[in-house]
Amino acid sequence: MSPDEYCQQKAARSGSSFYYAFRFLDPQRRRAIIALYAFCREVDDVVDECREPAVAHAKLDWWREEIGLLFEGRPRHPITQALAPHVETFDLSREYFEEIIDGMQMDLDYDAYPDFATLSLYCYRAASVVGLLSARIFGFSDRRTLKYAHDLGMALQLTNILRDVHEDAMRGRVYIPLDELERFGVKAEDFRVNITRDAHRELFSFQAARARDYYVKADAHLPAEDRYAQRTGLIMAAIYRALLEEIERDGFRVLEHRVHLTPLRKLWIAWRTARSTKKPR
Repeated sequence: MSPDEYCQQKAARSGSSFYYAFRFLDPQRRRAIIALYAFCREVDDVVDECREPAVAHAKLDWWREEIGLLFEGRPRHPITQALAPHVETFDLSREYFEEIIDGMQMDLDYDAYPDFATLSLYCYRAASVVGLLSARIFGFSDRRTLKYAHDLGMALQLTNILRDVHEDAMRGRVYIPLDELERFGVKAEDFRVNITRDAHRELFSFQAARARDYYVKADAHLPAEDRYAQRTGLIMAAIYRALLEEIERDGFRVLEHRVHLTPLRKLWIAWRTARSTKKPR
C-alpha cells in the first residue's frame, strides 16, 4: 500500500463530511489535503483510543519527533511520507503541525474548559490551524483569506462540540465552558443523561449563536477573488451550517441522539455550493 493509499483509506473510513468537499479539488491538492486530514485523524485517534494517559503522551511525543523528521526530509510514517511532497509546494508550516499536536495534548491535560478564552486556544489548535494549512493547499492571493480560514475553523469546531456534547461527556470530557454552564444553571453531569431541559436548550442555543457568528465573520473575511480557490472550505461551511440548522430545528436534543445529515444531503450541498462558486474571469 502506498502512502497516498494509506491516507485515502484513513480518510474514507472516517465517514467525515470533509471527504465530500475534497472531491472538487484537482489531483495534487486532493492528495495534499487528504494527507493532512489523515494526519489530523491519526493524532486525534491517539487521544480517543488510548486508555492509558502515559501511552497517549508517548504517542504524541512520537508524532512530534516524526514531524521534525518530515521537515528534515526523513519521514518514516506513511502519512508523513504522503505529506512530504506537499510541504514545500504549498509552504506548509512545521509550527502548525506542532500546534495540532498541542491541541491533542490539551485533550489529555483538560477534561473541561473553565471559560471560552481557554476553549478558544483549544479550538485554534484543533481546527483553526488545520484551516490555515488547508487555505495554503487550496490557494489564495489575499492574506485576508487566512482570517477567513481561522474563523471558519472556529465555527466548524464549535459546531462539532455542540453536536458531540453527549458523546464527549460519556468519554469524560466537557468542551462547553464551565462558567457558561453555571450561568445557565446546567451541571456537567447532565450531559451524560438523555434528557433535554429548557436550561439545556438555552445553553445550546447560546453555543449555536456563537458558532453562527464565526460562520458570518469567516464569510465576511473571504475576498471575492479567492472564493473559487477556497470553494472546498465553502462546501464545508455549507454542510456544517446545515448541520447546525438541523440541530436547532430538532430542538437542541443533542443529549438524546446524534444529529446528522444523510450522505445524499451532504453530497447535494457540496454539489450545489461548488456549482454556485464561480471561477473568476
